[in-house]
Amino acid sequence: MTKEIQKLHDVWMDTQNRSKENTEFSQITFDNLTNSIISTGPFYYYIVDFYDMSISNVSSSISDIHGFDPDVVTFNDVLGTIHPDDMPFVAQTEAFFNDFFYNNIGAQKLLNYKINYCFRSMMKEGTYGMLNHQSLMLTLDGDGGYGKSLNIHTRIDHLTNQNIYKSSLIGLNGEPSYMDLKPNDNIKNAIEFSKREIDIIKSIADGLSSIEIAEKLFISDLTVKKHRKNILNKSACKNTAQLVKNCILQGVI
Repeated sequence: MTKEIQKLHDVWMDTQNRSKENTEFSQITFDNLTNSIISTGPFYYYIVDFYDMSISNVSSSISDIHGFDPDVVTFNDVLGTIHPDDMPFVAQTEAFFNDFFYNNIGAQKLLNYKINYCFRSMMKEGTYGMLNHQSLMLTLDGDGGYGKSLNIHTRIDHLTNQNIYKSSLIGLNGEPSYMDLKPNDNIKNAIEFSKREIDIIKSIADGLSSIEIAEKLFISDLTVKKHRKNILNKSACKNTAQLVKNCILQGVI
């Protein structure tokens, strides 16, 4: 194990946060999650168990992207594909989210958020490509320690080959979402989107007009236009095309 990978393990294996028991997840819930994955490029997924750092339910597409055998690949194999220059960012980002949940809003909120960021990763052909990492905690142990997490890695080379070194938190079950987070940054400095704003951004990405969005969400087109203006102002985007690209890169849509 390299020193860089060990730093990642140190974040996840902290005695405060590591699961002290082997937690179980609902297979129905997992099947629903994987069936609802909408990807902007080739992707694979797996479940990592922070109890013993093992992985399971590895999708066969990991072979197409990294060349790994899904039946024998290990978590360290996946971590070992991360570009050495991006490894510090990944470790700092994971530590940031760890601190955010455990010291600010409570561990249980982990189940209501999807974490997103990008990193360069070694591809099957021997060159580095850009991956969007999405993780969703499926279980916690009785003390709130990390249990099992669904990780999804999507290849996004067709969108960018440069890492923006920012992350995002996508709120579920009515929680707000945050963009443009940087390691060691204050959550208050992030761009915050409400659930309604996320719904509108997704509708814009689907190509819907303001009138069509209004009909879909049962609000007036004037309200939609106000939301669109506020969203562009918040994100500092010049137009909706830039907004949609930034949201895709940070896993918002």
